[in-house]
Amino acid sequence: MTFCIGIKTNAGLVGLSDTRITSGTETTTSKKVFTVNREKHSFFIMTSGLRSVRDKAITYFTEVIEEQDHNFNKLYKAVNEFGNQVKRVAKEDKEYLEEAGFSFNLFSIIGGQLEDDKETKLYLLYPQGNWIEIRKGTPFVIIGNSGAGNPVMRRSMSFEDSLDYALKCAFLAFDATRISANDVDYPIDTVVLENDNYHIVEKRFEQKQLEHISAFWNNRLKEAIRELPTEILEEAFHDLPFLTKS
Repeated sequence: MTFCIGIKTNAGLVGLSDTRITSGTETTTSKKVFTVNREKHSFFIMTSGLRSVRDKAITYFTEVIEEQDHNFNKLYKAVNEFGNQVKRVAKEDKEYLEEAGFSFNLFSIIGGQLEDDKETKLYLLYPQGNWIEIRKGTPFVIIGNSGAGNPVMRRSMSFEDSLDYALKCAFLAFDATRISANDVDYPIDTVVLENDNYHIVEKRFEQKQLEHISAFWNNRLKEAIRELPTEILEEAFHDLPFLTKS
């Protein structure tokens, strides 16, 4: 499984992905973020699904970018083209993969800004090649293992928040997922793109660099639970001979 999250704020974009690759009983580490930084052409692609499908689609798309980069002046056009390459891989491999018991399930988060985009853009691309744009109403999208991360984001994130705050939320969503699933793990890769900056800043973090944040968050959660104003809930213990508070 995978954890990838993209966040759109009024200041730009934040992305975070884990690097755990699971194949049967074997696990390895591999990058799940593909970035392009050219003059007024900056975007990233994060994927969840079969690694072989991802690598083939990215390879085909890289060739298109090298030969036809001048044809893309808005990000949605690049998203359409990556969708074409995913469909190309589907035509070549889907039947054989499904015969072998594998699902053709490549989901992609694509974010960035091209020269004629008025601001940074964020999209979710489906395996069929169609997409939706992520907007301010729900300014984030998670692909892969999303169950534990979604509540963190829905409780904490808004479009008006800063990029720094967004990255903190993204990390906490990853951390909740890592604790809940054994197929999501460190190291993590982050990408940050400010509006009109046209340069994605990419960084990798190891567990030892961030484990103190996890410990801090765990302690704060415990403290917050103890301090909850739960007098009404104590009625649940009224028929017990004694009440033990934690």
